[in-house]
Amino acid sequence: MVTDDTLAELAKSLAHPARLRILRVLLATPGCIGGEIVEAVGLAQSTVSEHLRILKAAGIITGEIDGPRICYALSPDALAPLGAFIASLTPPPEGACCLPAGKDIP
Repeated sequence: MVTDDTLAELAKSLAHPARLRILRVLLATPGCIGGEIVEAVGLAQSTVSEHLRILKAAGIITGEIDGPRICYALSPDALAPLGAFIASLTPPPEGACCLPAGKDIP
């Protein structure tokens, strides 16, 4: 079972527009992408590096050394627990809420 702390950390790691842009870049560029992220996101290298560090610490991305650079990629299953939690928040079917006691849902 995934803890609330784990879900909160995943959500927190996504809670910045630059990190979402980075994830979109990685999604659109399968394989190894490194320094191109800075250009694609349009922020300073140091800023992008900090956002990459946060995403990597949360396990959402991987970063592997490939020669003189680090290649980043999405970790496909990293967000599954958060996705499952969000899916579980789907409201019940119309009419299923607040029925008088003893009433069955059709």
